[in-house]
Amino acid sequence: PEERRAYPQNTVAAPVIGYAGIDNKGLGGLELQYNSKLAGRPGKQTIIRDATGQAIDTLSSTPERQGQNLFTTIDSRIQANAESVLRQTVTQFRATSASAIVLDPRTGAILAMAQAPGYDANNAGDVPYATQRNRAVTDTYEPGSTFKLVTIAGALSQGLVTPSTKFRLPYSIHVADRVIHDAEYRPTETLTTSEILSHSSNVGAVTIARRLGAPALMNWIEKFGYGKKTGIDFPGESPGFVLPLEKWYGSTIGNVPIGQGISVTPIQMASAYAAIANGGVWVEPHLVERIGGQLYNDHKRRRVVTPKIDKVLKQMLTGVVDEHGATGNAAAIPGYTVAGKTGTAQVPGPHGYTTGKYVASFVGMVPVKKPRLVVLVVVNEPTRGIFGGTVAAPAFAAIAKFDLQHLQVPPDHPVAS
Repeated sequence: PEERRAYPQNTVAAPVIGYAGIDNKGLGGLELQYNSKLAGRPGKQTIIRDATGQAIDTLSSTPERQGQNLFTTIDSRIQANAESVLRQTVTQFRATSASAIVLDPRTGAILAMAQAPGYDANNAGDVPYATQRNRAVTDTYEPGSTFKLVTIAGALSQGLVTPSTKFRLPYSIHVADRVIHDAEYRPTETLTTSEILSHSSNVGAVTIARRLGAPALMNWIEKFGYGKKTGIDFPGESPGFVLPLEKWYGSTIGNVPIGQGISVTPIQMASAYAAIANGGVWVEPHLVERIGGQLYNDHKRRRVVTPKIDKVLKQMLTGVVDEHGATGNAAAIPGYTVAGKTGTAQVPGPHGYTTGKYVASFVGMVPVKKPRLVVLVVVNEPTRGIFGGTVAAPAFAAIAKFDLQHLQVPPDHPVAS
């Protein structure tokens, strides 16, 4: 007889749970991370036998120790729904893959960490590593406009701008040897700081970043946790990539504020927005709630922005979804206030950016007055649409709407009948 690990929910959260080998040793995911806790310890005896092989005395005996039960923060219904929405999104937009994270910003608990395509954990040995790995933790991407939050938060915090500060902005500007322009052509116009965020103006973000300055911008990048691991309890986490300040060149101050020339993981991005949802306090994300009878609740916390600035940022991010003509209108959920940001970024290749390849994303919080959820959706290389507001925002809305109903979160913005 042999013991074998079985995964009754098959594909649900397979990249998160991981799998065990034929000897029941964890080889991936939480199975690997917590193998020593789950496996327990076999018993052993030292026995004296006679010439015929009969045991005649036991010199020592160590009893076996049962493995402990591990309880995750994952909600299987929220997880299964997120996976379903991602499969639909990948099919609809003919994308190569997609990832999503749902977390509770108050505690850092991850309610779902989904990806498509997925795989059945019972057949993990037959699946290539590229499909097995938990891309929300291990993979990086250039975030595009979702990264503008860092520049805006820094400039507001240092008193360099207010939401109503006006800027006269041309369609494009020169930054060293680069010309940076907005996603869609527009005449020279005046935009406020709030409108720069809600309309996702690249020129506006770079203008504010220049006012902030490279050293201060780098300080805010580090404050939000980019360029280093979040500390999530999962193997193989990537720290992302942030160019050291001493290596910044002429156009870096034009690239980084709009989320280019910098790589982040989905869990870094979700955690950064969760800090804004949580009153300006970043909480270490985690997947395990308790092991056996031991509760794991000593997760790191740090303040990123003041409560006053946090309130302003929430209002500005609400405009991304609410304002007419803003980039995130498709993320709206009837009955609830939603705040968030769209992102559209080119995919870097060995010799610059790859023509025609993009990453579309949306990250947001709901309900804004007392956020219960932060949801991030990243869609890789969609071909039937490229913008975060078109591709990722509807997936955000579908995931968050289900979750709010499942968790019985009351509406904070009832629709007039």
